[in-house]
Amino acid sequence: MAAAHGPITLSRFDAAMPSVHEPGMIPLTLSHRLFLVRHGETDWNREGRLQGGQDIPLNDLGREQAVEAAGRLRNLVNGYDGLDFIASPMQRACETMEILRRQLGLLAKDYRRDERLKELTFGEWEGFTWREVRKAERELALMRERDKWSFVPPGGESYKMLAERLRPVLEGLVRETVLVSHGGVARAVLALVGEVSPGEAAMVDIWQGKILMIDAGKASWV
Repeated sequence: MAAAHGPITLSRFDAAMPSVHEPGMIPLTLSHRLFLVRHGETDWNREGRLQGGQDIPLNDLGREQAVEAAGRLRNLVNGYDGLDFIASPMQRACETMEILRRQLGLLAKDYRRDERLKELTFGEWEGFTWREVRKAERELALMRERDKWSFVPPGGESYKMLAERLRPVLEGLVRETVLVSHGGVARAVLALVGEVSPGEAAMVDIWQGKILMIDAGKASWV
């Protein structure tokens, strides 16, 4: 989905707010570095449409961004044998992963797919822009603005629900991992590791073509 949440653009992240420690949100401690890659741009990203569970392919810029992400990863690790590679099964994430791996000289399809890494779903709102949603569903849109973390769109899911399905994925990581997924997933991960509060996480801008590295509980763009 496009950055349409009233994003917070951060070069580094502030200390976690106390609300991170609400029930069910005790921050996770990862034992290894995690390299988060958001899929490259799609035409729906460019148009500002809510993608969610819709399986939209990359556009030409998105493929260039996948190449850029590979170059950034190349500068962060010495060799790739020790890395685990996991992607959302949605085609925009898989295509990004396969371009990245080819750029690194690896077999394109030699990675794992995990259904739990799919994007936050927007239900009946998918395919619409935020402007269209605000016009058609004004009260619901205002409710979401007041609590983006917990709000559930009609037929969709909240960031809180997304975090609940992501937590076991993070708990199962046993080595340095390259994870190619979605903007909503990256926001939920930031909250799960305690880098920002849930409310802040829902508004963080997640860049395409860059890598969000989680290392020793700290997040940085690299």
